[in-house]
Amino acid sequence: MDTGDSKKKQEKKGKGEGRFRWAIQVFFLSVVLSAVLSLASEEALDGAGMALAFVVLACFILLGIVFDIIGVAVTAADERPFHSMAAHRTPGAREALGLIRKANKVSSFCNDVVGDICGIISGSTAAIIVTRLQQALSIRSVAVSLAVTALVSGLTIGGKALGKMFAINKSTAVLQTVGRILHVFSSHKKR
Repeated sequence: MDTGDSKKKQEKKGKGEGRFRWAIQVFFLSVVLSAVLSLASEEALDGAGMALAFVVLACFILLGIVFDIIGVAVTAADERPFHSMAAHRTPGAREALGLIRKANKVSSFCNDVVGDICGIISGSTAAIIVTRLQQALSIRSVAVSLAVTALVSGLTIGGKALGKMFAINKSTAVLQTVGRILHVFSSHKKR
């Protein structure tokens, strides 16, 4: 009986180490991705007009919503349709199965890493827009800040709420699309 107890302890230790390793990977991935996306935002906003600033803001909000949809879809999806697709060699089916099998990590990356980074960057982009609006209108009013913040919050939260419903109801279609995109990139690597 001692071998069974020690085996269980080793399994628990291995799982704990795996979680710790994943947390460290997520930390470094977040730092790098945040730096890259912040730099892209800074470059796009440098000397840009108000219209381009709003486009950059919309892109970050949309990116957060899209990755939130993927993160929810991967946790809601059923493997069975993808087994059938993989048997028929449908492009992207194997990639989708891989995503489903690693749903906890994929969801964490999509919802937490990319989603949170996009939220932070869209907030800083909104702050830049508020400053430029106040300078352009020659006013120092809290109303401008409140209006932009409320708009960004509403678009982000409302977009993610709609995206979650879509992801749950159409999880197979979402993952099929993501799988096909991943398949294209993995096909190029093999060449």
